[in-house]
Amino acid sequence: MTEGLVGFIIWGLVGCMFIVLGVCSALSKTPVGFWANVETFEVTDIDRYNHAVARLFCVFGIALIFMGIPLLFGKDLWILLSVVGCMIMAIILMAVYILVIEKKYKKTK
Repeated sequence: MTEGLVGFIIWGLVGCMFIVLGVCSALSKTPVGFWANVETFEVTDIDRYNHAVARLFCVFGIALIFMGIPLLFGKDLWILLSVVGCMIMAIILMAVYILVIEKKYKKTK
């Protein structure tokens, strides 16, 4: 196996972990936490909230797998673009959660 293929397999496994996290989030009966070590806010509709978070994680996982494709070709510039693209995707992931999901499902007092 070449180094690029091994790197892509590891990259793909991380993407698959996000997809599994999304499936587990969709099946959860309690509100899923997005941030580490932070309690989840009060949610108005737990099922819809969990499904929204699950879709977010699954889309991120699929996009992450596709961002790893340049690892197969071994071009340094394309790999750098993949890494930078993943950082941008992570920022977009957090922004979508805060601006869309949290705003929509947070219980107001």
